[in-house]
Amino acid sequence: MARHLLLAGLAGLTLALAQPAPVAAQADPATRALIERLRPQAGGSTRGIRLPAEPSGAPQVAAPAATPGAAPAPGTASASTGSGEAPVRRVAATTRDTSRETTAPEGVAAVSLTVNFPLGSATLTPEAERALAPLGRALASRDLASYRFRIEGHTDTVGDTLLNRTLSERRAISVRNHLEARYGVSPNRLEAIGFGDKQLLVDTAPQVNEPRNRRVQVLNIGS
Repeated sequence: MARHLLLAGLAGLTLALAQPAPVAAQADPATRALIERLRPQAGGSTRGIRLPAEPSGAPQVAAPAATPGAAPAPGTASASTGSGEAPVRRVAATTRDTSRETTAPEGVAAVSLTVNFPLGSATLTPEAERALAPLGRALASRDLASYRFRIEGHTDTVGDTLLNRTLSERRAISVRNHLEARYGVSPNRLEAIGFGDKQLLVDTAPQVNEPRNRRVQVLNIGS
């Protein structure tokens, strides 16, 4: 009898260990932080942040998103276009602009993530998948279940503009597909787009290698 009870207990323990762990956003500080940044804030004030990935030697290219009305960064020079358009900001290539965390429009909840890809590739590496894990858990959480999100690819200014845009879109699609397949985020809640070097987090001259411009940006686009 005791032997049967022992075997039953071991079977129950094995079954429990085999069950997938639930998304415990409350116990994961990184996931919790993303939930707070991607959830709209009362009053619509911007909550954008930038999250770096783990160190990697693999180069990457991601694509930028065009954001109308982004405020000029402190310490940057503004030059009028003379045609009634918004002033054009000019920043030297060596300037380290740390005032902005995302290029999302004012009031839009967003995050920028560093997701490393092999050079010229849109294939997610194991490191990239680890970097996306907190995002996947956040989007799969009950806190964000009622919202839709746009996955944007951004690049720096190195290389051909058209190729950068194409690659950035492929990478945004890879991220979207991974979030759907690995974390069960509904395809109806995610859209992917690539902006190449058309919206820089840090303004630079052409052909400047600026890692902060190579990123994946996630925006809350409503319910």
